[in-house]
Amino acid sequence: MRQNTDKISQPLDPNLIAPCGMNCATCLAYLREKNSCSGCLTAGTNKAKHCSSCIIKNCEKLSETESGYCYDCHEYPCKRLKNLDKRYRTNYQMSMLDNLDNMKRLGPAKFVIQEQARWLCKQCGEQLCVHRPQCQNCGESWSKVKR
Repeated sequence: MRQNTDKISQPLDPNLIAPCGMNCATCLAYLREKNSCSGCLTAGTNKAKHCSSCIIKNCEKLSETESGYCYDCHEYPCKRLKNLDKRYRTNYQMSMLDNLDNMKRLGPAKFVIQEQARWLCKQCGEQLCVHRPQCQNCGESWSKVKR
């Protein structure tokens, strides 16, 4: 897979953190070179279908929160978010709930800085993809390392 390296060299846009806690900058749909997704909360119209129709992103309760993130919802964590978290913990060694808890604790600005550093390959410094167990640039395996 070829990555869109123009996106990697830029500071992480806070709008790339989805309401569920997903860092869109680590998503395969965002990183791919052809037909790349612009990210869950960005104004762009080039979004992956699963993002546009996401039940969590389109949840009516998000409009009732101050932050626009699930961690501020009175039902946090809801069943949908728990199921998504379980899938990502199992398949990708990443937790939406941990992300949301860290974002609430640190604040969105500090969380974005932490995420940008967290998802760089320790070997070559390129952006890692949460959906792939190794760096797409140098092949270094990262999946066994707790993220």
